[in-house]
Amino acid sequence: MSTSAEQYQKLWHKYQAEHDGVPESPYVVAKWAVDNGLLNLPVVDPYAIMADKMTHALREELATDAKGRRYRRNHAVRITRHGVQFSLWAELETAPRDHMLKAFAQRRRSVVGDCIQLRVDVDTYNDMHKDAEPIQMILDFTLDVAEHLAAGGINDVAMAA
Repeated sequence: MSTSAEQYQKLWHKYQAEHDGVPESPYVVAKWAVDNGLLNLPVVDPYAIMADKMTHALREELATDAKGRRYRRNHAVRITRHGVQFSLWAELETAPRDHMLKAFAQRRRSVVGDCIQLRVDVDTYNDMHKDAEPIQMILDFTLDVAEHLAAGGINDVAMAA
């Protein structure tokens, strides 16, 4: 029995194979799968949809501190209770320190995980395309962060993240 993710991956690869690997949006592929009887439209829980919209809104909300820095106002901590994983959200201004320690640690682990996967993806691409100039990827962001902060660009970072 395949997981839901594996099912979607198989459908993606089937679409790619039938369309010569042309880049496409998941929306188009999902519609194609439904139109071709490969997926059924889900029964929708309206509360789940609203909670998802709220999560996105919370993630995007920024505020400005007394020094003019734009910061993410809301922070989540992923927890598991009774085998179910979900996130607890809190506002930076009023969140308990323990919540923020966990939220920041989880975000840092996520960034590290993204960097590790990027390194593996670049190395694999380079190994598969030895006839081309290797793509170089520097994962030390110290100078990038320092330059951006020195230029007063913190507001751009908060908006893009």
